[in-house]
Amino acid sequence: MSKNPPEGTPTETPAPDTAPAASAPAGRRKKAATPPAKKTAGATKATGAKKTAGAVKSAGAAKATGATKSAGATKSAGASKTAGASKAAGSSKAAASKAAGAKKAAGAAKSTGATKAAGTAGAKKAAPVRAGAAAAGSSAAVADVAVDATAADLAPQSLVEVLEHGDGWVNPLRDPQDRRLPKIAGPSGLVIFGVTGDLSRKKLMPAVYDLANRGLLPPGFSLVGFARRDWEDEDFAQIVHDSVRDHARTEFREEVWQQLAEGMRFIPGDFDDDQAFEQLRAAVDELDKSRGTSGNYAFYLSVPPKFFPKVVKQLKKHGLAEAPAGSWRRGVIEKPFGRDLKSARELNRVVHEVFDPEQVFRIDHYLGKETVQNILALRFANQMYEPIWNRSYVDHVQITMAEDIGIGGRAGYYDGIGSARDVIQNHLLQLMALTAMEEPIAFDADSLLTEKLKVLKSVKLPENLGEHTVRGQYATGWQGGEKVQGYLDEDGIDPGSTTDTYAAVKLEVDNRRWAGVPFYLRTGKRLGRRVTEIAVVFQRAPHSPFDSTATEELGANAIVIRVQPDEGMTVRFGSKVPGTSMEIRDVSMDFAYGESFTESSPEAYERLILDVLLGDANLFPRHQEVEESWKILDPIEDYWDTHGKPAQYASGTWGPGEADEMLARDGRSWRRP
Repeated sequence: MSKNPPEGTPTETPAPDTAPAASAPAGRRKKAATPPAKKTAGATKATGAKKTAGAVKSAGAAKATGATKSAGATKSAGASKTAGASKAAGSSKAAASKAAGAKKAAGAAKSTGATKAAGTAGAKKAAPVRAGAAAAGSSAAVADVAVDATAADLAPQSLVEVLEHGDGWVNPLRDPQDRRLPKIAGPSGLVIFGVTGDLSRKKLMPAVYDLANRGLLPPGFSLVGFARRDWEDEDFAQIVHDSVRDHARTEFREEVWQQLAEGMRFIPGDFDDDQAFEQLRAAVDELDKSRGTSGNYAFYLSVPPKFFPKVVKQLKKHGLAEAPAGSWRRGVIEKPFGRDLKSARELNRVVHEVFDPEQVFRIDHYLGKETVQNILALRFANQMYEPIWNRSYVDHVQITMAEDIGIGGRAGYYDGIGSARDVIQNHLLQLMALTAMEEPIAFDADSLLTEKLKVLKSVKLPENLGEHTVRGQYATGWQGGEKVQGYLDEDGIDPGSTTDTYAAVKLEVDNRRWAGVPFYLRTGKRLGRRVTEIAVVFQRAPHSPFDSTATEELGANAIVIRVQPDEGMTVRFGSKVPGTSMEIRDVSMDFAYGESFTESSPEAYERLILDVLLGDANLFPRHQEVEESWKILDPIEDYWDTHGKPAQYASGTWGPGEADEMLARDGRSWRRP
């Protein structure tokens, strides 16, 4: 009987054209096939052999004769010697001799070729195999070794469990740097309070369906509605179905709807009804078991601000705000966040008693719009804009949000709030902060918060609020080819109301970049058309070689970011008119999302709901921003409360004449969107 060569010494392997291996004696086959008394690593299958009947296939060679030395390893995994076929690699003696060495089998199984012995758990070093002697079956033997060794080391834990949760293994498709797949929410559910309102029916429920239709929600996603209606689950599902049919952005697909509808529940009750909140708690627990939501829930408060404290306190009282171990609970609040600084601070205090600050998501749907997010890409991903984005080149900035509708059925909410609190305090000041902020060190929530707060804290109000702020109310007029009534004639509005439906203010940012550059903010209802835009208007050239007649139709250069409805950007500049004379006129160069990209932009609420479920707070104002915004608006509202009444303007026009006079005093005029 031949002796084993020293460890690390290459062993001889028969060439492929050698005679076939002789069958091992029957007695030896029987012995090799006998299972060991105790199930240890390599006992069920030889770690280096798939079958031991006849000749043993070692990990490094395809075939072994009865007298041939083991080709793949000096010692087979867990065996003392491999001389000939006298002792099979997986015999009971081999399995028992070095069971401890099998603990390393899983690591050995990761060897990528036949150059390392796949099953040498008991050997200190693997003997290299000559390239010319590698047999055709060696790759299969290595694969068998990997499976057997790994399975042996994992028992009794399943391989699937280790792949999902085990030792340092990471799913490459979950790499945050990998952009091939979109971000998909994990197991979770959404509870909507005030689910019967317009916002829920027209925006929230269609957005949930669109996310599911795009494959961005988990299969077991659950939707729970809470309202005062006496509905059953089926009634609620029908309401959602109708809302999706009428308002969803994506095509309706029955199979997507059926999967989503299985997870819908409805809880009838008032916000002070303890029994209703107990039913909500029971529904959440039941969905955890039946839908696999893992205890992860977001509570969306689509209700008037006066109900915010009551709802969050009920959530705390009934244990709904407290997440189980390894899960999360989040609160989602719609604007307005209070009606002044004092009420905003009180609201923040109440909410933060129930949810941690990082678990509170304040919805400003404008921040979910693609074009608003594109402000940061425009400024900081391109070299051509940032050098001129400052007081040396910019004359002024106009931010406009105009609506061509009245208050509709929102009289109860709108009267006493007004356009400044409804729009300027959140939407427009956020757009201003994004336009004026410095470059953040990273695109994350904390970095964005730091830079936006710098802008908001640097805002300087005009000394004379009477000359540099304007408020108005729409009056009777013509719009869209029909006569419409004024604000004071709307149902539910007090004829003596002083609530503003139009507001315009002049602000400055007192820092090195923007010192002396005015920011004009305006918003209103029943204006000429529905449009939201940011116009960065540049200074005129300090010297022109052309005579005045050549440039009399030339305006100031401008970059206009169109937030809605025609999402995109326009660059306005002067160009020569074709002809024999030198005449220069304004022209525009347009970028439109709909023309440049094949995929349509998702609705803002799609992005925001998905970010809530993912825990991504980049597009949500923090409580510090909310309070700083109220510090800017409160002095203006206090001035208006003690100085006169809102100016009247005809519906269908662009606001009161006082707003035009405000800019005319500075030698400027409003853009006509």
